[in-house]
Amino acid sequence: MTQIFHPSANTLARVSIVAGFFSIAGLLVLGDALQKSTYVTEVNMPREQVVPFSHKHHMAMGLDCRYCHTSVEEEAFAGIPPTRTCMNCHKLVWNEAPILQPVRDSWMNNKPLEWNRVHDLPQFAYFNHSAHVNAGVGCSTCHGRVDEMPLVHKQNTLYMSWCLDCHRAPENFVRPRDQVFNMAWEPPADQVEEGKKLLELHKVDTSNFRMLDCYKCHR
Repeated sequence: MTQIFHPSANTLARVSIVAGFFSIAGLLVLGDALQKSTYVTEVNMPREQVVPFSHKHHMAMGLDCRYCHTSVEEEAFAGIPPTRTCMNCHKLVWNEAPILQPVRDSWMNNKPLEWNRVHDLPQFAYFNHSAHVNAGVGCSTCHGRVDEMPLVHKQNTLYMSWCLDCHRAPENFVRPRDQVFNMAWEPPADQVEEGKKLLELHKVDTSNFRMLDCYKCHR
């Protein structure tokens, strides 16, 4: 019988299989790198706002997180300050500054400012601020040094793998409750030992891997 394929076709077939394998592997690696890139996660990328509010400036004057985010200790949502909170000061301070015209318009027209959320979880993920605050998780643990940000940006990806790092070993991250809102707090050298004591003190149930139950975040 006449040979249909040249003997070199065997080599070509083997090379094609190997090339196809490495091409698929390369695409998977590229996709993973893209998923973790700043382009997708928006980490370290300030979000444009209707008013360029500087947390660094306001916190340097001594404003506490809870002055604006009033429900962070009692509710799932930390709260967005209404315009009247801004006007408590800006009726007197910078009350004619052009940069704050949107705030004055909001006040005069009784229409809330439309802020762009920086930390926006997908709807299938449930997060409760009060549960974390009362367990001793500090603001800076998730949000970074907001007191050093002229414009707020994401410090962390908020991916599920990032959340699980804490839920698998919460003793590495918790702090005394009176330090939750201290942006400059640093963990002690014996953080793991102290963290385990704080988990007991704060009555955080870590038994039977309950910290990893899916229903806690996906309801």
